[in-house]
Amino acid sequence: MPDLPDANDRDHPLRPGGAPQGPDRPFEGDLGSSLAAVEGVFREGYGRAVATLARLLGDIGLAEDAVQGAFAVALETWPRTGVPPSPTGWIITTARNRAIDRFRREATRDQRHAQAALLFASDELEEENTVRDDRLRLVFTCCHPALAPAAQVALTLRLIAGLRTPEIARAFLVPEPTMAQRLVRAKNKIRDAHIPYRIPDEHDLPDRLRPVLAVIYLVYNEGYVATSGDSLGRVDLGAEAVRLGRLLVELMPGEAEARGLLALMLLGESRRPARVAPDGSLVRLVDQDRSLWNRALLAEGQSLVRECLRRKAPGPYQIQAAIAAVHSDAATATATDWPAIVALYDQLLVVAPSQVVRLNRAIARSEVDGPEVALVEVDELDLDGYHLLHATRAELLVRLGRGTDAASAYDRAIALTDNAAEQRFLAARRDAAAPCH
Repeated sequence: MPDLPDANDRDHPLRPGGAPQGPDRPFEGDLGSSLAAVEGVFREGYGRAVATLARLLGDIGLAEDAVQGAFAVALETWPRTGVPPSPTGWIITTARNRAIDRFRREATRDQRHAQAALLFASDELEEENTVRDDRLRLVFTCCHPALAPAAQVALTLRLIAGLRTPEIARAFLVPEPTMAQRLVRAKNKIRDAHIPYRIPDEHDLPDRLRPVLAVIYLVYNEGYVATSGDSLGRVDLGAEAVRLGRLLVELMPGEAEARGLLALMLLGESRRPARVAPDGSLVRLVDQDRSLWNRALLAEGQSLVRECLRRKAPGPYQIQAAIAAVHSDAATATATDWPAIVALYDQLLVVAPSQVVRLNRAIARSEVDGPEVALVEVDELDLDGYHLLHATRAELLVRLGRGTDAASAYDRAIALTDNAAEQRFLAARRDAAAPCH
């Protein structure tokens, strides 16, 4: 995962005093600490709650509606009663009760069956007792081959990571209305085709592995560098992605790519303590205090990379993990084996070619052949809407002594990211490059 320039705030689904809103609608008004509590529970518990309700209801759309309604109730109730001891459990229980009430009102045959299932469901809805595999089941449900691959990944990012439609649209580089339509169609397809909410049989697992890996990878990316908000990343999503990665390796121990993805995430997590300064600002990989890296996660990630190498069946996640391992092997930034990293990116371009991989390779090549060579490669890429392209151009221009051009590139990068930590970092780099800018 990338630390600038090396390329390796969630809104709630409701408004105070109003009906549940979609995840794209922010809160309005200021409810102080109670609002902050609800926001915190939403960020950390939305995916858990939706996954649990989807298991109980058998309908993802109804699960989302029930959970959004529960958050609306929390916003009205918690300022009077205080935050409950188990906030996510409270949300799940409230959502379940709201769903039961809805079934009683509508009273069709299918809804009565669902109501019965809810009524007889265990009241022990704490995460430790019921949620451990719910989110992985939800991932596999969303990654059913009946859905288009892009819809599989997008829907899971919405449900597991709680990402808003604009954020998912930016991740896929498509207009927001297009992504909104994809999400609606995907949920309707799951409902209308009666796609079961379960982990598939063993012989069906390989067909769903690629999108499942992509989903977990993108959830981790959002945890590593959040699309928006004041903080650089989201610790909760990073931890959730690692948890899902571990479960996937347990489920499919023979899949090298599952191990490669877990290794990649562990190596990224090992650097988290050094990636943010005490004031919340971003710290580049080259500037990090490597003594702060988590040695246990580092060792586990490196061990998994070695296991993958012995299998001699390299895939994109294994190669990315190997790149991260080369970085982690270096005691100092200057000791990094950049030629090895360039060679690994060459291999990655063979198995998973993309413009972003080419950008990352150019960054590595700048350390081997110099910034001028790398800048030529960067300027050939079709990534004008990607802020890291412009951040990378700016860094290369600084190294070439072109401060005014670098400042313009930093301005473009700042305009393309909604992450406040990245914006502050880029602004500081811009000001250092061109003090009179």
